[in-house]
Amino acid sequence: MTTEQKHSDPALAFATHDHAHCTGDVLARAEELSAKTGARLTPVRRRALEILLESHRALGAYEVLEKLAEAGFGNQPPVAYRALDFLVDQGFAHRIRRLNAFAACMHPGETHSPAFFICRACDAVAEAPADAVRGAMEAAAAQIGFSVERMNVEALGLCPACAEAAS
Repeated sequence: MTTEQKHSDPALAFATHDHAHCTGDVLARAEELSAKTGARLTPVRRRALEILLESHRALGAYEVLEKLAEAGFGNQPPVAYRALDFLVDQGFAHRIRRLNAFAACMHPGETHSPAFFICRACDAVAEAPADAVRGAMEAAAAQIGFSVERMNVEALGLCPACAEAAS
């Protein structure tokens, strides 16, 4: 298993691990992609991504705004929403609709179809590949002449630690 595969393992979201590697790898990739595409990863956008990377949880815009304000970036909602919109547009973050929140993308720059596994007890979020699900959705869509442009697969349940605590 390569270092990149190890740090992008979806199970890590639900396990104790050296989170600094996840954060460093994703930030480095985001900076590389921004430089390559000419997108401006401004200090506020970078800090917003760092905030999302601090844990494997989805955060609401106001949670991000609060942390941005603590870092001196202002406390007006557009500050957070603009930064989060940029991160989503660039593929550095995902919007988790079930939670009305945002999570850092663990595979920036890669074409992928993620599924999000959301713990209903602790709000931890794991991003895992869901190419088979996307294939099934595209096949069903093709039968009715529909073209899938974007989809978001979310599953709600219990992470291993919360499931163990509940039993």
